[in-house]
Amino acid sequence: MSWEHVTLGQRVLFGTGEAASNLAAEVERLGAQRVMLIAEETAPDVTSKIHVAVRCTDVAPHVPVENAERAREQASKADLLVSVGGGSTTGLAKAVALTTGLPIIAVPTTYAGSEATNVWGLTEASRKTTGSDDRVLPVTVIYDAALTASLPNELAIASGCNALAHCVDSMWAPRADPINQAIAVEGIRALGNGLRKISSLDGREQTLYGAYLSAVAFASAGSGLHHKICHVLGGAYNLPHAQTHTAILPYVLAFNAPAAPQAARITEALGTELVALYDEIGASHVLKGVPDVREAARLILPSVPASNPRPVTEDDLTALLAAASAGRNPTEWSRG
Repeated sequence: MSWEHVTLGQRVLFGTGEAASNLAAEVERLGAQRVMLIAEETAPDVTSKIHVAVRCTDVAPHVPVENAERAREQASKADLLVSVGGGSTTGLAKAVALTTGLPIIAVPTTYAGSEATNVWGLTEASRKTTGSDDRVLPVTVIYDAALTASLPNELAIASGCNALAHCVDSMWAPRADPINQAIAVEGIRALGNGLRKISSLDGREQTLYGAYLSAVAFASAGSGLHHKICHVLGGAYNLPHAQTHTAILPYVLAFNAPAAPQAARITEALGTELVALYDEIGASHVLKGVPDVREAARLILPSVPASNPRPVTEDDLTALLAAASAGRNPTEWSRG
């Protein structure tokens, strides 16, 4: 064997009902005096034990550049960023950290996984640009399954399937190696178990644990075909992040599986085929909001990784997006 593996360094605190205490302890440990809170809402339950000097609620999907610029101005006198929310909230904190170098404490309330990666994304003129930079990796992640309890089941399932997509991409992304594949397989197992009982505390804890593993694997392996497709679609058509990832995933897996021996490990970890899991938990593989699949395919093609298990053409992408838009059975589509 011959490979190179990079593990990103951050502190992780996991405890149900302990977010406020853990956050206060981390703020004290870091010696921060002027905390900037980035959250869609005020998050009083989480921030009740710290002093917040600056508040930013200018959160939007895919992090529009103009939102990032306004948040950066607010951060001029801050010495620590605290993000409380889903992937869009973490993404805005990362956009601030990218230019200011301020450290981030991330408190996720969904299963997005962005908190455990050094990947950032910004959208300008309907085009989403992504990159990686260690400045945007949160120094600490605080996980508390109680914070996900208010997520409607439909959104929780979509967010969890987004985490599954991180794991699946990590099996064959450009920097995939045996270590992040092993982490991804354990993430798939935890996510499958958690999503099946997402209404319970144990289910939410398992899903949150799996989401963290998925992000760790993804940060090491990089973006594969699935994420390249979804990032382009999200930026071009302002599609909802988690739902788009959920819809696309079965089609990408079905497309790559014949050329990817790793696909068998995905099925084994889930305990069933992905489409069967979707049926079991009520996840949707119908893509909505793409007005012209041929145009979308042309936009995506330049981003397709050369390392994808199968060669990908514009016609392949068009067929995949058409099948997803029609909600066709992913397995039947991939055979035809």
